[in-house]
Amino acid sequence: MSTLATTHTQTNTGIYHGKLGMWVFLASEIMFFTGFFGAFIVLRNLNIEVFTASAHQLDKVVATINTAVLITSSLTMALSHLALERGNEAKFRLFLTITIICAFGFLGIKTYEYASKFSHDIYPWTNNFFATYFTMTGFHALHVIGGLIPMIWMLGKSMVKGYPQSMHHRVETLGLYWHFVDLVWIFLFPTLYLIF
Repeated sequence: MSTLATTHTQTNTGIYHGKLGMWVFLASEIMFFTGFFGAFIVLRNLNIEVFTASAHQLDKVVATINTAVLITSSLTMALSHLALERGNEAKFRLFLTITIICAFGFLGIKTYEYASKFSHDIYPWTNNFFATYFTMTGFHALHVIGGLIPMIWMLGKSMVKGYPQSMHHRVETLGLYWHFVDLVWIFLFPTLYLIF
């Protein structure tokens, strides 16, 4: 019996594997949130009066401020990656810290908004509008937390050991995720707060 030696040559696609994996993950997340938007549209068309009356109970000013905070975090995330690519670790840390602060700010404002609803006896089971509102914004908030964890880890690592320029792929990949989180909110904001 002969043994046939096989060799496997890996093709270099030019794309960092983590980045490619993130794009695949984001594609699945797009499908996930598309399901929420689809359910919202169907339920809205079945309950137009309820959805219109309920949407007027949301605080558009607070939501607009929260949108500005999240968009700012997207800018500072991009600036942190740019600073790292240019080898400026101090600016990388500064912009990443601002991104983290904005993310916590977004979550704090969202917590305030939820508390305001609860204090007025508005819960996810109040009606279909609030069921979709709390579900969509709640899952979005979980995605914000999911971005915060690696950001805090990266910041901590850079403060203790320094962050070599060769690691910019991780920051870039996290940036893709963070921009996706922002993009989802850019669709959620008008859908929930402005259309009615």
